[in-house]
Amino acid sequence: MTAIDGKVIAITGASSGIGEATARLLAERGAAVVLGARRTHRLDELAQDIRDRGGRAITCATDVTRREDLDRLVGRAVAEFGRLDVLVSNAGISKIGPMTDLDVDGWSAMIDVNLRGVLHGIAAALPVFRRQGRGHLVTTVSTSGLKIVPHQAVYAGTKNAVRTLLEGLRQESTDGVLRTTAISPGYVRTELADSIDNAQVREQIRRNMDELAIDPEAVARVVAFAIEQPDDVEIGEVTIRPATQG
Repeated sequence: MTAIDGKVIAITGASSGIGEATARLLAERGAAVVLGARRTHRLDELAQDIRDRGGRAITCATDVTRREDLDRLVGRAVAEFGRLDVLVSNAGISKIGPMTDLDVDGWSAMIDVNLRGVLHGIAAALPVFRRQGRGHLVTTVSTSGLKIVPHQAVYAGTKNAVRTLLEGLRQESTDGVLRTTAISPGYVRTELADSIDNAQVREQIRRNMDELAIDPEAVARVVAFAIEQPDDVEIGEVTIRPATQG
């Protein structure tokens, strides 16, 4: 038995990387996981593998840019398991590159996924948490924005916007009903570089990942640590990065 055992946890961006690793770990520790992502075939394979190992997992096609998809994800959790204890907002994209590329479409996509997607999750989960009298928002942010570097201005801007809204929500929610946790990973072995359109920047990020990156399971353990704290303890912010990352 663990403090995670029996909790109902929905995860966006669950089809790979940090989301997949988090789903597997939380299911191993006894949580019922509700898996959301656009790539439903990968979700179905993950859910089946979790069930084959004795865990509880269901899936829900989820595009975080669509508010109704987040409503459906949260609704699926409540309908299937009777409640939602935690929403892990993990979906994100990285359309990074020089500002002079003027990738307006890429900028808009990052705003839609990285920022608006988190807001859609909050809008879907918060009424459920308030009705239950308890709930927890765990959100994947980034070390981008903690350290400003070239080619990541808009990406870092979306991540810093998420930090701001979570801190504002935290200050509005000191009645003990809601906990918020922002987790900022550095280089992690994920598919995030695949969303970078600038070929030169994409290859540099991949080289950095090959040289520095930690496994997504390391981030999953941080997610679990935040969730398993007693209800009166809030892990507000965690930064996790490779020990060799500058």
